[in-house]
Amino acid sequence: MHKHLIRGLFAVAVALPALPGIAAETEADKWNLQDMYATAADWDKDALVLDKQLKEISGCSGHLGESVKRFKTCLDLNADLLKRYARLASYASQLHDQDTGATAGLDLNQRSDVLGSKVEEATSFLRPEVLKLGAVKVKQYLAQDKSLSIYDHPMDDILRTATHTLDKHGEELIANFGLATGTAGAVYSTLSNSDMPWPKVKLSDGTEVVIDQAAYTKYRAANNREDRKLVFDAFWGKWKEFERTYGVTFYEMLKKDSVYAKVRRYPDSLTQSLDGNKLPPAVYNMLVEQTRANLPTLHRYFKLRAKMLGVKELRYFDIYPPLIHSDRKYPVSMGTQLMLASVKPLGDDYVQAMTKAVTQRWMDVYPRPKKRSGAYMNGIAYDVHPYLLLNHNDDYESVSTLAHEWGHAMHSYLANKTQPFITADYPTFTAEIASTTNEVFLLDHMLKIAQSDDERLLYLGSALENLRGTFFRQAMFADFEREVHAKVDKGESLTGEALSKIYGDILKSYHGDKEGVMKIDDLYTIEWAYIPHFYNRFYVFQYATSISAGSMFADEILRGVPGAKDKYLNILKAGGSRYPYEMVKEAGVDLASPKPYQAVFARMNKIMDQIEAIQAKHQ
Repeated sequence: MHKHLIRGLFAVAVALPALPGIAAETEADKWNLQDMYATAADWDKDALVLDKQLKEISGCSGHLGESVKRFKTCLDLNADLLKRYARLASYASQLHDQDTGATAGLDLNQRSDVLGSKVEEATSFLRPEVLKLGAVKVKQYLAQDKSLSIYDHPMDDILRTATHTLDKHGEELIANFGLATGTAGAVYSTLSNSDMPWPKVKLSDGTEVVIDQAAYTKYRAANNREDRKLVFDAFWGKWKEFERTYGVTFYEMLKKDSVYAKVRRYPDSLTQSLDGNKLPPAVYNMLVEQTRANLPTLHRYFKLRAKMLGVKELRYFDIYPPLIHSDRKYPVSMGTQLMLASVKPLGDDYVQAMTKAVTQRWMDVYPRPKKRSGAYMNGIAYDVHPYLLLNHNDDYESVSTLAHEWGHAMHSYLANKTQPFITADYPTFTAEIASTTNEVFLLDHMLKIAQSDDERLLYLGSALENLRGTFFRQAMFADFEREVHAKVDKGESLTGEALSKIYGDILKSYHGDKEGVMKIDDLYTIEWAYIPHFYNRFYVFQYATSISAGSMFADEILRGVPGAKDKYLNILKAGGSRYPYEMVKEAGVDLASPKPYQAVFARMNKIMDQIEAIQAKHQ
């Protein structure tokens, strides 16, 4: 009932580098954590209340089904303590993120982690006891007391997994082994972030740079092509040196996933992973199938990229430089107004709520020393409001990120306003729909108000690259994950060299190596070892499915299709009260069918048509 909450508070995030301060920061540019707790002492007081609740709920263990009254008391207590922990954890994490060098934030964050472990331990009896009660008894209780209706979906989510749940002894064994099964991810994180002996290169301007992950992200987009190749060769060459080690690490994780699938009586790792949110494997398989069938659309983009960059033979190190260079500045005040204007198709209520929200210090806007990098939205401080961490650097990509994160924030705002806490939190499968839909609205608005063809090219080029990175690249990752997991599920072994061969074949296929679209050097096929998402199995495909659904919803809303706006907003308001695939399907988007993916390809081709029309006009 609280797996999403305990698993991670800030799953909704965009990876961006933190840059030196862009604007003179004011208090209005910083989030107001006092909306959660006025002081750290108030946090301490609430933590003591949580401790008391944890003791109280221990009395429910073994007694959950004694009566409908006892059943309700225990479920309500569970929901309230989880809500309290969500606020405590949000405050602690965000206090740390606003200044990662401050001891107070680090200490509170560590204390919050300890509290989280206590919460999970104290409430672990709920699932097995609900299963022991059985569907008939649980449904009787739900029918006897109408106030229990808020637990209809959480109870169904537990009961439907009965065939995959072991007896008490078996579940205890799995829980105990869980303490020893995170080694692969831990080794990956330590080696790739802390212990890797990063290479040093000298760029064409004489600058010497240590090519660690942050520098790679920065310099892979360098204007000088030789610099880009130098950076790629140095960075991937270093990963290649550790191919054997990363192969062992990743293979261990794949074996663990396979074993857990067998123990829980699933046919394979993919099915088990998707069943957490009752997602049919047909969704995953349709995504990969449709992407492979429409690779000519991606190849068209690469040919256009080569033309716009003036490159005769496109190479893998040519995919990151921006298509259009621009010095235009978009301070957050301007970005906010552009965003508000762009979401008018969602109706007055949505616009009015967002207009008020952007003035309430929900955001921490600008980068500064020791602030966490990237961008995320946290919406689980249920009785407060969503919070957004940004690192706005006054370019158009920052405006796009602003719209993306506010899509998440409005999703949480509407879900929290409509749903009780226990069903307000929503899964990733629907989370990214809200963010990508707002990005489509932003692009549509920016193209309408653009003053020149150069400005239109900036927006169109940004949208194209977003589709490449968020749809095609994530689908490619999903393709790779499906293949390597399937091999291990069948009992096959995999070395680092074998993984590079599998990834390399997929990488070359997606980028048109055989067709002469883009040349992929064999050295770069070690890229699989660099992707941290692979240690969170079958996760990234949801970015691609979400952008597909978001494109379809946005297109219908912009065309004024009757009922389209309300169907979309009802998904946001539903939060986690229903299974995500079924909810989206009832709104008219079946992600197990080709249609949503065709909408993405149509959108991408339309953007390229517009770019080519502008180019033809100026030839």
